[in-house]
Amino acid sequence: MKKILATIIAVGSAGAVYAASCGSTADHSHAEKAAKLDIVDTAVAAGSFNTLVAAVQAADLVDVLKGDGPFTVFAPTDEAFAKLPAGTVESLLKPENKDQLVAILTYHVVPGNVTAEQVVGLNSATTVQGNNIAISVVDGAVKVDEANVIKTDIMTGNGVIHVIDSVILPKEG
Repeated sequence: MKKILATIIAVGSAGAVYAASCGSTADHSHAEKAAKLDIVDTAVAAGSFNTLVAAVQAADLVDVLKGDGPFTVFAPTDEAFAKLPAGTVESLLKPENKDQLVAILTYHVVPGNVTAEQVVGLNSATTVQGNNIAISVVDGAVKVDEANVIKTDIMTGNGVIHVIDSVILPKEG
């Protein structure tokens, strides 16, 4: 019954995390509580990052992403994972492919708190995986590699989450 899938943490546009929904004063207390959650718990609470959470579990990265950080996570939604070729996620979740899964997941994480305001001023960022992700802004829309950033600045107790619509993959070699 365990479902394990792939990539770091995010918050979907439809199933936004509590911290993302703090527009009115009535929502303020929810936002404060959510801001205390770590990246993993925030992703779990969102409900739209089941694949990412499963992948983080399969890669043994839960403790890292629950650690002090801070981390900036470009988090693909379940829909983003569904865009991968059939069988890709299932294959990545197999124990023999753990190294590849870790590389993909850590490619979605940048050390430090990088807010949306800071992201738009960058043209690249070095990931925890070691490679750089390309960052571009075209007509006000932000892209990370080929993924569109669809929600920004979901603040957690140990970092920030930016939601993306595709899984980004490190370049081979």
